[in-house]
Amino acid sequence: MSTLFRIAIRNLLKNRRRTLTAVLAIAMGYAAVNVFGGFTRYINSNLRDSFIYNQGNGHLGIFREGFLEKGLLDPEAYLLTESETDSLLTMLRARPDVSLATPQLTITGIVSNGSASTIFIGVGRVPSDAATMQERAPGMLGKLKPFEGEPLRDDAREGVAVSEGLAAILDLNVGDGIIAVSPTIDGQTNALDAEMFQTFEAAVDLLNDKLMFVPLRFARDLFATERADRIIVLLNETADTERVREELKAAFREQGQSFELRTWEDLSLLYRKVRQMFDIIFLFLFIIVLVISVMSVVNTVNMAVMERIREIGTLRALGMRRAQIVRLFALESAVLGIVGSFLGIALTLGVWGIVKLIGPTWVPPIITARIPLEIYLVPEYLIGAFIFLLALAITSATFPARRAARQEIVDALGHA
Repeated sequence: MSTLFRIAIRNLLKNRRRTLTAVLAIAMGYAAVNVFGGFTRYINSNLRDSFIYNQGNGHLGIFREGFLEKGLLDPEAYLLTESETDSLLTMLRARPDVSLATPQLTITGIVSNGSASTIFIGVGRVPSDAATMQERAPGMLGKLKPFEGEPLRDDAREGVAVSEGLAAILDLNVGDGIIAVSPTIDGQTNALDAEMFQTFEAAVDLLNDKLMFVPLRFARDLFATERADRIIVLLNETADTERVREELKAAFREQGQSFELRTWEDLSLLYRKVRQMFDIIFLFLFIIVLVISVMSVVNTVNMAVMERIREIGTLRALGMRRAQIVRLFALESAVLGIVGSFLGIALTLGVWGIVKLIGPTWVPPIITARIPLEIYLVPEYLIGAFIFLLALAITSATFPARRAARQEIVDALGHA
């Protein structure tokens, strides 16, 4: 093998320009896959964490069965009772893998500044729990301040957060008073005074002129109930989501309880769409890289084979077997693949380092503040791309090498 390796290296160095072209094609393809793959992983990770932590949706949502389909039409029948809520919270908070469990109640109605009014969607949650979830977001997401004004407080029922679009419609400033009007759980009309503590940008544009965050106490008083529509569950580790869901489902079945569990991914339609979009883009990029790499290696090997048919005949005449000829060309292609991949790793690290050094910022989808743009180094992509391109280079060389090795020695030596 050492002799074959020396011959392979010499053959590659004979035509440095062609070898360099093939190596650069592989390197650029390797770097493109890993840079875009790292950016895709960064996007998916931040979208996931923003939905779970910053938007306060947690890893799991627990509902009364049928609430998501029919809860708006008949809220009284599908809200969690006070005893069910307390029982669920007690059970969840006793689990070591649960970081936080908190009730939530969504209400709808009309909000007025005294002279103008419009519809609103109010998400009632425990302010301290929402703040805790925000703080536990990994990385920069946990340090963001997603609002202007003062934080909502558990002891200030009247303090609410109003989305920027809704505040603009009602011409509201922080500290202004508003009136929220909503039907109660019994169908009566109820109204409560509130004060705008803060304003924020909604993660979804369609909600930016409707959304309010209110203390759970405010939502319950306005809706005239002590019930909740869901329990939000925040886990210590996102990787435990499916396991915890299955364990909770089994526990509910054993107790004869009809609760519905949805993961953060089930509830985040936008995350799924964005992820699917980037997966498709990544697939197209991978196909392009595949075609370029294959064509580059095949072209290099084919030209080398055509130019070296007499050399192949000489090697065969000296006793080298057909399999060794094929192995020689495969070894040359393997060297191309290895050198190209290592150069690709250097290019990937170079791009990663430049982005890290410059530190550009941007506002991704569903994240309402500027965050650093990053490219993740994904070990499985780095290793997977290396193995794939190496195997591709060897496979691409095998077929033309076999074809050349099958020639008779006399024909190969007489090739012009």
